[in-house]
Amino acid sequence: MKYAYFPGCSLKGLGRAYEESLLPVLKHLGVELEELADWNCCGATAYMAVDERKACVLAARNLALAEQSGYGQLLAPCAACYLVLNKAKHYVQDYPAMKATIDRALATGGLRYSGDLPVRHPLDVLLNDVGLEAIRQKVRRPLQGLKVAPYYGCQVVRPYATFDDQYNPTTMDRLLEALGATVVRYPLKTKCCGGSLTGTVPEAGIRMVYILHHEARKRGADCIATVCPLCQFNLDAYHAQVTAQYGPVVAPTVYFTQLMGLAFGLPDRELGLNRAAIPFKWRPAQAAAPQAAAATA
Repeated sequence: MKYAYFPGCSLKGLGRAYEESLLPVLKHLGVELEELADWNCCGATAYMAVDERKACVLAARNLALAEQSGYGQLLAPCAACYLVLNKAKHYVQDYPAMKATIDRALATGGLRYSGDLPVRHPLDVLLNDVGLEAIRQKVRRPLQGLKVAPYYGCQVVRPYATFDDQYNPTTMDRLLEALGATVVRYPLKTKCCGGSLTGTVPEAGIRMVYILHHEARKRGADCIATVCPLCQFNLDAYHAQVTAQYGPVVAPTVYFTQLMGLAFGLPDRELGLNRAAIPFKWRPAQAAAPQAAAATA
């Protein structure tokens, strides 16, 4: 299986741990990626609010490059990138005036986009192309005893629910269970993390981060697993502020790909686990057992 790969800005910056874990995990599963040559920032969701036409042109250039590459589909791990690229694709398909604008702009750079290129998320590829059974067969260190709150955020399944349910997605739940983890019921799995509010209206943003952490702890989760670089940043970087206002209710926040890598037995150093502000530490139950027995002797 081969895919054109659009890392986006986050996976080359603050979200490097996502890419550092995603690439070895997919390679381990036999999924081949080729990073899109000369890709540009998708504009994220903020640019859509500034100038929708230019934002769509910016995103559509990446789609045209991917289509030109001949791989037939584009993998976009970042939730914002995935949303924006999908939005540009739908605008080309649904709005003739927007399509005409995009066509003219792309033509000045010698590019064209048909509007048919599928934009895929890793969760979609893992469950529907690789398959849960193939993933189970790769597990060497089952995540037994690890209780995980699966947090999708608000962009992966809304407004385009191309591979999962908009209100109760389950792809990550099923994936984590295949790794041996215990998935806790997490009703806030698609609630917004606050996005940029942590920087623009801190009192509102920190409150939203607290609500997510509080719910995870209330459900007995050892960690929160996410698919979005901005969600991971907000839930990981503001522990001090949350603790100062609400008490120590925070939990480590990791990418689902990092948990996959651990279950596959890949070295921790290859999974970007050292980059988190709040470290995530887990050892297989069988490794912890002798220590526990010694403590009770």
